[in-house]
Amino acid sequence: MNQVTRREFVAGLSAAALPAAAQRKEDPPTPAKPSHPMICLASKFLAKLNYMDLGPVLKDLGFDGCDLAVEPGGHVLPQYAQVDLLRAIEAIRGEGVDVPMITTSLVSAMDWTARPVLGIAGTMKVQYYQPGYWQYGPTDNPEASIAQVRRDLAGLVAIGRAYGMVAGFHNHSGSYVGAATWDTRAIIGDMDPNWVGYCFDPGQATAEGGAGGWNVAMRLALPRLKMAALADFYWAKSEGKWKMTMCPMGQGMVDWPSVFSILAAARFTGPLSLRMEYNPPDELHAMARDLEFVKKQVAAAYGSAT
Repeated sequence: MNQVTRREFVAGLSAAALPAAAQRKEDPPTPAKPSHPMICLASKFLAKLNYMDLGPVLKDLGFDGCDLAVEPGGHVLPQYAQVDLLRAIEAIRGEGVDVPMITTSLVSAMDWTARPVLGIAGTMKVQYYQPGYWQYGPTDNPEASIAQVRRDLAGLVAIGRAYGMVAGFHNHSGSYVGAATWDTRAIIGDMDPNWVGYCFDPGQATAEGGAGGWNVAMRLALPRLKMAALADFYWAKSEGKWKMTMCPMGQGMVDWPSVFSILAAARFTGPLSLRMEYNPPDELHAMARDLEFVKKQVAAAYGSAT
């Protein structure tokens, strides 16, 4: 493992060890309001790269920011956050690419990595994080599951608040808690909207709710929308079963012009996390193509190019 500088060690140690009360923030950070959303790439789709190389590649592709994966298999492993997270953020920002959000696997405040991950990211002025996923078991009582997730998430939100980080609940389709959006409302409804909201995914919402359901789900999420995740798909039949098949942006079922019109009407300027869920032969070319599609959608909806 690379040697850690004294400055990095002190920064990581202080973020992990200081009592939450000592770093408690009453309001989330309020940077200057941009006029357009920040288009980021979810870094897990550049998993072959070391985090030191992310910044130059994202800059060359034309991304504004990075949704940094701080999770198992990600660019920063949670158990090594005290060493690698500060380095990764500094390296990416050193290339002129921002890190407005991180994606994590955190599902409980009892996870010993929660405070180092959120503490160091918050100290580095990363504003948003996506927690991990909870699932409904095949025989679970949904109301009991929702109550348990509410307790788990409340603990994470308390840690995030202590370090100035805002949680965004992702609506993954399938057996995941939050897929239908109404259950997320039941979970976060009584929590402070300054510190927890939605990382809304129109593609997953379309898969879960169909042609009209995504629109209702998005409008329900909009007042507490913190981030948005972008990926496209279509239904394909394989071996007698219909399956969600991921595809390039604009080639699937998602009504992107309507999605971006809704975002623009709400004056949403948070991070957009582009997630290339399919497997193209040329990854960089596919990322550039998807980014260009998103930029055109943003320009059309918001009135000018990013």
